[in-house]
Amino acid sequence: QLQLVESGGGTVQPGGSLRLACAVSGNSLDAHAIGWFRQPPGKEREGVSCISGRRWSTTNYAGSVKGRFTISRDNAGNTVFLQMNSLKPEDTAVYYCAADWRPDLPLCTVDKGWYGLWGQGTQVTVSS
Repeated sequence: QLQLVESGGGTVQPGGSLRLACAVSGNSLDAHAIGWFRQPPGKEREGVSCISGRRWSTTNYAGSVKGRFTISRDNAGNTVFLQMNSLKPEDTAVYYCAADWRPDLPLCTVDKGWYGLWGQGTQVTVSS
């Protein structure tokens, strides 16, 4: 069964770092863009970052995280990482990864409407 599993969440002080991982199991999604999204308490889910399929590996970031977060894939293309540095309290949210159902696109989008397979989420709390 194809699924995405997030890990790496936790509690960190402002200014700290966390590294999230999104592991794909059941099949390969290396031709598909993988996106990271987050849902702060009481708010809608929003796009954070994405990386296109392994052939292209182009990246895209929301303005609120640009320069602080870095997305990457492992060589096999089936684990996607989100390195989060200089974390702020407003980064507190449940973080989800998801797969864009369209394969082999050179660019990716953080528009959640294109994503059809979602993980269960991992909590990130930034607090002193």
